[in-house]
Amino acid sequence: MTKYPDTQLFIGGEWRDAISGRSIPVIDPATEETIGTVAHAGVEDLDLALEAVSEGFKIWSAAGAFQRSQLMRKAASLLRERADAIAAVMTAEQGKPLAQAKAEVLGGADTIDWFAEEARRTYGQVIPARMPRVTQMTIKVPVGPVAAFSPWNFPINQVVRKLSAALATGCSIIVKGPEETPASPAALIQCFIDAGIPEGVVNLVYGTPAEISEYLIPHPVIRKISFTGSTAVGKQLASLAGLHMKRVTMELGGHAPVLVFDDADIDSAISLMSAHKYRNAGQVCVSPTRFLVQDAVADRFVDGFVEASKALKVGNGADEGVEMGPLANERRIPMMEELIQDAVDRGSKLKTGGRRIGNKGYFFEPTVITDVPIEARGMNEEPFGPIAFINRFDSPESAIAEANRLPYGLAAYAFTGSSATMQSLRSEVQSGMLSINHLGIALPELPFGGIQDSGYGTEGGSEATESYLDTRLVTQKD
Repeated sequence: MTKYPDTQLFIGGEWRDAISGRSIPVIDPATEETIGTVAHAGVEDLDLALEAVSEGFKIWSAAGAFQRSQLMRKAASLLRERADAIAAVMTAEQGKPLAQAKAEVLGGADTIDWFAEEARRTYGQVIPARMPRVTQMTIKVPVGPVAAFSPWNFPINQVVRKLSAALATGCSIIVKGPEETPASPAALIQCFIDAGIPEGVVNLVYGTPAEISEYLIPHPVIRKISFTGSTAVGKQLASLAGLHMKRVTMELGGHAPVLVFDDADIDSAISLMSAHKYRNAGQVCVSPTRFLVQDAVADRFVDGFVEASKALKVGNGADEGVEMGPLANERRIPMMEELIQDAVDRGSKLKTGGRRIGNKGYFFEPTVITDVPIEARGMNEEPFGPIAFINRFDSPESAIAEANRLPYGLAAYAFTGSSATMQSLRSEVQSGMLSINHLGIALPELPFGGIQDSGYGTEGGSEATESYLDTRLVTQKD
C-alpha cells in the first residue's frame, strides 16, 4: 500500500463527500497515527441514499436470477485480483496481520460465489390441490430494500455476507459501514461497481451509528435489517424494527466455551484453540473464551496453552512473521486491564500476559488466567480481546452445565475421542454452532448465527437467503 485512501459515501452510483462536509479521522491502531478520513453522513445524505435504494430496488428486483449471479461472480473475481492491495488497507486501519487480512478478503470472494449460486435457486413449490383443475403454488420475491449494519472487526467478512445475500435475492441495500475501518468495505463495493451493478442497488454510508440506525430502521422504504454487533445494541435495534414490522437478522455477542475432555487429542486442542483464541487479537464474536478442561489433563493443557501464548509474535500486522496485531481501539486497553484485575482480585492465577505492550499502538499481551471464579466479570462479560480463562471440571455434566450457564449461544467448541460424549454434546450444548475436534464454522455454505442473547437468523448456508425473501401463495382454478 502506497497511501491509505480517504473514504467517501457511495450513493446512487456516485462516490461523494457528505453534504455537510463532515468527516471522521481514521487511526492506525499500530501507530496511533491518523492515516485518513471517512465521510460522515447526515440526514440529508441518508435521504439521498433512501431515494437511491428505492429506485435501485425497482431495477434489481426485475433482473433475472442468472443475470444477478453472473454479475456477482464477476465481482468475486475482481475481489480476488485485488486481494493483496485490499489486505494492506485492512491491516493499516484494523491492525490484523497481513496474512489474516488477505485470508478475509479471499474468504469474502468465496462468500460472493456461494450466494451467486444461491441466486439461481430461490425455488418456490407447487402444492397438490384438493380439487381438480386447481393449481396451488408459492413464489419467492425479494422483500425490499435492506439496511445492513456492520462492525469493524471483520470489515470485509461482515459486510460481504449481508451484501451478497441481499443481491442474490434481488434486494437493494444501504450498508452502514464501520467508521474505524471504512476503506476495506469501500474497496469491496468498488468491485461490484466495476462488475456493473446498476445505480442505486448498492449504497454505502458512514456516520454516527445511533443516528443512522434510528433514521433508517423505521423508514418505510427499508423492509429488512441485518445487524452484527453487541447484544445490548442488537436488542435495541430489534425492538425498533419490531415496532415497524421489519424483517431482522441479528448476529450478536458470544462467550464461547471450549470443553476439553480427558480422552481428547490434547496437543491438537492446544494448537487449534491457541491460534483461534488470538486470531484478530481475540476480537472475534466466536472467539474461544471460557476453557473448561477435565482434571486429568488440565495441567498439561494449561502448560501447553501458556507456552503457545508466550511464543506468539505480537507486532505491527504489516511486519513479517507477526501472528497477532494490536487491538483495534484504544478503549479496549482499559477494558482488558479491568477484566484481568477483577479476576486476580477474586483469587484467579495470572499465568502469562496481562499488560499492555509498549506505549505506542494498542498492543496487548496474550493472556492466560486460570482458576477463575464464575463471579468474575470475565466469566460473564464477552472479553473481545486476547484473554483466555481456563478452569477445570470433574464430570461431563458439570462442564455442560457451565457451558450453558450464560444466556449467550453463538459458538462452542469441544475436544473428545468418545462417540458417546459427542452425541451428548450435540444434544445438550445450547449453541447455534458447535465444532468438535476441529475448526469447522464460518464457511459460506454453513449456517452462521446464534440463539438466545446471541441473536437469531443466519448469515450463511442455504437458510441465509430466506429472510430476504417473501413467500407468496398463488392459487388458481382453470
